[in-house]
Amino acid sequence: MARGSLSLRIRNKYGRYWQLYVFLLLPLVYIIVFAYVPMLGTQIAFRKFNYTGGLWGSPWAGLANFQKFFSSYMFSRVIWNTLRISLYEIIAGFPFPIIFALCLNTIVHRRFKKFLQTVTYMPHFISVVVIVGMMIQIFHPLNGIYGIIARFFTGTTAADLFGNPEAFPHLYVWSGIWQGFGWSSIIYVAALTSVPEELYEAARVDGAGRFKMVLYIDLPALAPTITILLILRLGSIMSLGFEKAWLMQNNLNLRTSELISTFVYKQGLAAGGPTDFSYAAAIGFFNSLVNLVLILIVNKIANKLSETSLW
Repeated sequence: MARGSLSLRIRNKYGRYWQLYVFLLLPLVYIIVFAYVPMLGTQIAFRKFNYTGGLWGSPWAGLANFQKFFSSYMFSRVIWNTLRISLYEIIAGFPFPIIFALCLNTIVHRRFKKFLQTVTYMPHFISVVVIVGMMIQIFHPLNGIYGIIARFFTGTTAADLFGNPEAFPHLYVWSGIWQGFGWSSIIYVAALTSVPEELYEAARVDGAGRFKMVLYIDLPALAPTITILLILRLGSIMSLGFEKAWLMQNNLNLRTSELISTFVYKQGLAAGGPTDFSYAAAIGFFNSLVNLVLILIVNKIANKLSETSLW
């Protein structure tokens, strides 16, 4: 009798909203086809891929592709370049959206606030190709604004920043900060809107200034959001955007601009030389595995230190 009543309740529950469950089929199929089925392709990293045998007919190579990468002189270079720029991005760029959101929250004039938000959001929608093109024009040693200013003050031709390996990380990181800090601040601005106005009124009554309100009201309200986003960012520390690095890269700055993403592309897909799909897949698999381990470790640490974590 109990089983019958339980099955009846289940049928009533799911039968009443069956249309909603039908709508779930499309995203479910999408996830299976584009997220889980491609995982079968990770086996290419453990094979010696050839076109005649295909994915399933290529001979097994075991860990040979991974050993080849670990013993390569490029291993330390691409790992160091990727970690260096990624950590640089986190240290220099992660606080910017938070600070900007806190500053926006102090602005009383609504029209000026909306104008400032719109202006800072706009660079996010500019294509990376256009951004790099703008950078090339601005920092051109002869005709760019940078070259003209340098020649005006020094009387000599400015150094070519795009040809300087040491300048590449700074150009990459700070152009990304300029393009993304406004857009990244949206989630922090949204979190601040949920703070009750009564807290600010009570703080004013107690004599708290604007700085103390930020310190004791705004920052605690943003703490869970900051923690989650920092976990996600640290979990993808080995993943840097390919397109921008590829466009900024040249033979002169290759020493610091060769990242894991660009190296994988050159090994597996780039024209003009021999390609090795299995070797490129092994590097990509290693990169994903490191990111997975990092996000597990960072999430565990966040869970120990605070009550906020991904799971």
